[in-house]
Amino acid sequence: MEKAAERRRTAVSNNKISEYCKTIRTAIHSFYGELPVDPNGVPLVSQKVSNFEKDGYRIENVLFESFPGWEVNATVYVPLDYESPFPAVVVSVGHSGKQFESYQLPCQLFARSGYLAIVFDPPGQASEKQPGNDHFVDGVRCYLVGQTSSRYFVADALRCIDYLETRNDVDLSYGVAMTGVSGGGTTTTLANLLDNRIAVTGPSCCLTALVDLDITQCYAGCPETHMWRRYAEGIDEVDLLCAAAPKPTLLMAGEADEVFRIDDIRKLAKEVAEFYMTAGAKECFDFFIDNAGHCYSLTQAREFIRFLNSHLLEQPDRAVCDLPDNHFELNPYEQLKCTPRTDVNMRSLALERANELESARNADPERIRAAAAAIAGVSDPPPAPKAEVGEPFRVWSHCWQQVLLKPEEGIELPATFLVTEDVQAMTILHFDDRHRHRLLHHHGLLARAIRFLEESRPGLNLLTIDLRGWGDTTPALYPYEMAGWGGIDRYLSYTSAALGDSIMGMRFRDGLASLSYLRTRPEVGSEKIVITGHGLGAVVALHVAAIDNNLGGVVVWDSPVSFKSLLEVEDYTWPADSFVPNVLLHYDLPELIESCSSPIKVLNPLDGHGNSLSATSLEAHNVKLNRRVFLADSDDQTILDCIESI
Repeated sequence: MEKAAERRRTAVSNNKISEYCKTIRTAIHSFYGELPVDPNGVPLVSQKVSNFEKDGYRIENVLFESFPGWEVNATVYVPLDYESPFPAVVVSVGHSGKQFESYQLPCQLFARSGYLAIVFDPPGQASEKQPGNDHFVDGVRCYLVGQTSSRYFVADALRCIDYLETRNDVDLSYGVAMTGVSGGGTTTTLANLLDNRIAVTGPSCCLTALVDLDITQCYAGCPETHMWRRYAEGIDEVDLLCAAAPKPTLLMAGEADEVFRIDDIRKLAKEVAEFYMTAGAKECFDFFIDNAGHCYSLTQAREFIRFLNSHLLEQPDRAVCDLPDNHFELNPYEQLKCTPRTDVNMRSLALERANELESARNADPERIRAAAAAIAGVSDPPPAPKAEVGEPFRVWSHCWQQVLLKPEEGIELPATFLVTEDVQAMTILHFDDRHRHRLLHHHGLLARAIRFLEESRPGLNLLTIDLRGWGDTTPALYPYEMAGWGGIDRYLSYTSAALGDSIMGMRFRDGLASLSYLRTRPEVGSEKIVITGHGLGAVVALHVAAIDNNLGGVVVWDSPVSFKSLLEVEDYTWPADSFVPNVLLHYDLPELIESCSSPIKVLNPLDGHGNSLSATSLEAHNVKLNRRVFLADSDDQTILDCIESI
């Protein structure tokens, strides 16, 4: 973000504003690719659902498609006291529903002031489009197939413009205005950079510099605002407004906003105002603070109408409806419903995309291993990391030693090394998504695997390590994650995706670094290293095995059977960081396993629910992989037997 700020300053000081705006717009376009809107969308066909005559306006409910089978449920507020054609406003709903006060009442005011307003529900939340569209649960699934869930919010907003073009009572010669609060404001700022038909915008209660709310205050927000490489491309919230210059923009905020702190918004607004002034468009940006909280009030709506009168219609003296607030009342929700299809949703479309990718993928082992290395962010085997090593402590048949590995600047990974007296002994490298010591307690599985209390047989070495974000490196609670939908895994997942370096990709590197460290230890036979893993630690183990491809063997258990399985169920139990961005563009776990030359045993693979596979499903996987890897059981003895066999 500091680099992004320097880019803006340089653009201003060197009079390179147009080049800067083009850079930001190009990056925004890259987040979405081709969207099914004009001119790339199919011809729009709308279906009228219902009409309701009101005092000074008419409600029209309509349905039309954005993506194939995905329906936009739009409610249109048509002025009755003005002659058509009308100027138009698209109102993007935030993490809410179009039936609530922040949307109904402003839309009524727009219509009573002569503007046709169209409002539509976002996916999920309190809308009519809930199944398969939860912002958090289903939005993160889009990462797997190389997409951003923001595409569904933004495309719907742009498709509303396509719809307005089909109406003969709308005057599009001015262009279209767009406004919205919270997530609707974010949709507005992003759509504005994608479509030149949008002439004026009014985002409300939605923007602070990312270094404030998202980064230093650790607010995870939503996956749709954390597109792959957004941070890496330096796309700050400030950039979303600056790159729109000289388009007229009214930024609105609530003095008592409980999410976006007013001091942070003031700072952002000041920078945007200075940018517009330098761009020669000082009059085209304004900042309005309402004496309210996190909402879109009628006071804001009146201010935006005045702004539209001046900057969209160039009629600053045009009247704004002066009815008092108490004149505006909520209409019954039943009068706003469109009953859109719900069988086509974020989850189903991501799964459809995953199936398309699967059928088209090249299964060449070298290509798959190279793709895994790219996701890990490595081109060559990483060197052995720096390490702090504690004094060894003799305990029964092994020496216990604490190790702190430092694979990257600022990253410290605690590990425990148990070393037998046998020279060049077979060594287990273990990754566990719960804690490195979990299977050592009470002579646990790992203790038995290395023959910890056995004097009659040669023992094994063990390095068990907490990869970043697991075990002793688990982050403390971030305040915003106290919410019912919160979780540290969300912040790790979204932020690392925006960095263009997923948290699981980082863990793959950590695993490779710990393997490199083991090979420097004289007690370890470099050709006798077996990697084991549990849960998501198993996913790390499989990636390390594929990328290194020079191991004695791999034994993993209780891991996802595939990444696609996370899309196949309505409700999954895996954390948000399971959804490795872009992975299904290249391979899935079964294909990764097939690319390895090392012996591999995968025990008790789990579906998206976290349940064991049925006998039929397990047999299908065994047949597909020539019975190389999948076994039906994962009790301790089976795991121990598999380690012994390797």
